[in-house]
Amino acid sequence: MQASRIVAAGAAAGVTVLALSAPAFAHVSVQPEGTAAKGGYAVIDFKVPNERDDASTTKLEVNFPTDHPLASVMPEPMPGWKIEVTKSKLDKPLEMHGEKITEAVSKVTWTADGKGIEPGYFEKFPLSVGQLPEDTDQLAFKALQTYSNKEVVRWIEVPQKGKEEPDNPAPVLELSAAEEGHHGAAADDDADAKSAEKASADTAADDSASSDGTDTTARVLGIVGIVVGAAGVAYGVLAGRRRSNA
Repeated sequence: MQASRIVAAGAAAGVTVLALSAPAFAHVSVQPEGTAAKGGYAVIDFKVPNERDDASTTKLEVNFPTDHPLASVMPEPMPGWKIEVTKSKLDKPLEMHGEKITEAVSKVTWTADGKGIEPGYFEKFPLSVGQLPEDTDQLAFKALQTYSNKEVVRWIEVPQKGKEEPDNPAPVLELSAAEEGHHGAAADDDADAKSAEKASADTAADDSASSDGTDTTARVLGIVGIVVGAAGVAYGVLAGRRRSNA
């Protein structure tokens, strides 16, 4: 009897621990596909698990940070979801590739036009974003998750270093150090253009060298032909004189 009580108490404690720890593993999170380097561009995925047994996730709203606005935000088409991108005017214009940007994306909303994310499943919501800021180590995105029973879970509490994770943490994107010699898409385009220009110049030089070689060969063959022809004529004249003297 004593042993049975100990086992039961242990099982109950285990269930309690799992119940308390479950929310920490099931919140909306964000991760880059590859790296998210400062000053560059990245594809990021918002991972949304369904935490309910009796309802589906039918809507996700992701709010973008206003202190570090992103001028370029492009969602990937997703079957079964309607996507809406909301832009807002910036208090301070951004400069991007030599142009001033007066508005930036402030929110992206995915609304299910089907079943959404059913119980026991999760889904990833990808975005291409940039240019990532260079003066911060992370970006916090406040997200709202809506269920088919009209319940709304607000993942808006920004985690603080040195403190326990909040009950409803906001998705946080960690930024890696800027890649050496990389300054965004414009730098890549310039590098590609220079590479193409160099390749074109090399090709032209090769063609020129090939053409010069061909011309030189033709001249040599022509001179040889003239010499051989002259020698033949001289030989013919000498042979004719010998016959006449004979």
